[in-house]
Amino acid sequence: MSNTPNVDYDAVVIGGGPAGATAADDLARAGHRVLLLDRAGRIKPCGGAIPPRLIQDFTIPEELLVARATAARMVSPKAVEVDIPIEGGFVGMVDREHFDEWLRTRAAAHGAERRVGQFERLTRDDDGVSVVHFSADGGAASVRTRAAIGADGARSQVAQQAVPGADRGRFVFAYHEVIAVPEQTPPGYAPGRCEVHYQGALSPDFYGWVFPHGASVSVGTGSADKGFSLRRGVMQLRATAGLAHARTLRREGAPIPMKPLPRWDNGRDVVLAGDAAGVVAPASGEGIYYAMLGGRLAADAVAQLLATGDARALATARRRFMREHGRVFWVLGMMQRFWYCSDKRRERFVSICRDRDVQQLTFDAYMHKRLVRARPMAHVRIFFKDMAHLLGLARV
Repeated sequence: MSNTPNVDYDAVVIGGGPAGATAADDLARAGHRVLLLDRAGRIKPCGGAIPPRLIQDFTIPEELLVARATAARMVSPKAVEVDIPIEGGFVGMVDREHFDEWLRTRAAAHGAERRVGQFERLTRDDDGVSVVHFSADGGAASVRTRAAIGADGARSQVAQQAVPGADRGRFVFAYHEVIAVPEQTPPGYAPGRCEVHYQGALSPDFYGWVFPHGASVSVGTGSADKGFSLRRGVMQLRATAGLAHARTLRREGAPIPMKPLPRWDNGRDVVLAGDAAGVVAPASGEGIYYAMLGGRLAADAVAQLLATGDARALATARRRFMREHGRVFWVLGMMQRFWYCSDKRRERFVSICRDRDVQQLTFDAYMHKRLVRARPMAHVRIFFKDMAHLLGLARV
């Protein structure tokens, strides 16, 4: 006689963004009974950049790319422009409204059951099985599950209810406006170039962006300063980009985590992924790749739990992520705290980015998602250049 309790699902994935949709897809492909629960009408404010490694690792078709960025422009507080070509490749741009839905549809095609609903709470039945409660069109509902993946975004309710240390996350609030590109494009506008603006008036501790999306463009900013007006910052950036009077298609805002949580599981049957786990890169704000990787690692951990019954498997999701990317997050966090704190330092930061060694290593790391160790002398040169800027010995 089996000791396995009766359940409705092997796993319930709460949240259908890139992390949750990836986790549901991976588990469904492996033959598990999966419920993907997502609330309706949610589009995250996001520049929509995805690197080649994401396209390759997660088999993203070309038709989802609304643009291909082949260059980046960094703009300093004094309007100094540093153009950086993306040599030998491109950064894909996606519209999150369509990209996220495609990921959810793919998961359903591989066997995940989709339901639209709002997560409410987790409880546990007398036999120890987790129960996920949610509200849907038909009213209150609940399902029994052997495992739950919380992929319900920053300030995750799953994390708050189930995972110790969830209150230790750090956030910025991001806001962007998706704008129709006018028939007569503004002077200097380039459909294949992403712009990043470092200026205190646009954000006191982050940056502003102008990212092309083909027929539209995302203009946004973010800040942890609750007193800072993100709408005013975006209005100013739109004017700078020559898009002040262009048609606004939609406006979106949401908190964005800036630090991985110290723990991603409850030690029993719940694990976090994506923004819920805090995996948005500091300094750059990049999150889609890290969310999808976190979803995959959470799915792997849950699959191991289902196969073995050993709850210690859930901790492998965070351990594997931090082993591969923890050092990058630490470096980026230090960089953001130091370089983004004043316009004087922002000016020097943009000046550093003129350097070809910095450009090459930065894009190698971004495109392939690893710290590049193949050019040790370049790292040495960058170290001494950085020290010169920190000590004020380098010319801006």
